[in-house]
Amino acid sequence: MSRLIALVVVASLAACVGGRGDLPKGAFRDSSRQLYSSAVLDHAKLPGRWTQVAAFGPATGCKAGGVEIAPDGHAAFRLCLNGREVKGTGALQPIGPGRFAVARQEWWVLWADGDYRTLVIGTPSGAFGFVLNRGGAISPDRLTAAREILDWNGYDLRQFHPL
Repeated sequence: MSRLIALVVVASLAACVGGRGDLPKGAFRDSSRQLYSSAVLDHAKLPGRWTQVAAFGPATGCKAGGVEIAPDGHAAFRLCLNGREVKGTGALQPIGPGRFAVARQEWWVLWADGDYRTLVIGTPSGAFGFVLNRGGAISPDRLTAAREILDWNGYDLRQFHPL
């Protein structure tokens, strides 16, 4: 039992010591930190066209993309993730509160503003994160809120940029 307690203490100390500079290549968040998805997400408010307005990775390499969500929950997307274009389609299959499996990826909705104009999407692995917005450019206050949510969830904002 004391060996187990010692392991827990060592692991906890290691998590505190590790900095964001220690992230593996292609990871944009400290995966040892807790990730929180939106427990009150209303799936019925997700259908429609979403424009990608920010992401992690190189600021060059691809253009902003977007996601089209059908009323039946099917999604078609073209996104700029880690500086490269990623395309796909698939059903948004709920796997937990505010969590979906789509095209063999996990998309966690970390935050949706009250009017469902902005979504912040992340993943437990930290392999990507992005911000979607409806109807044009994102307002400065919602972009600030998105940044704060990403920071709270362990994302390295030094690698975050508007598209």
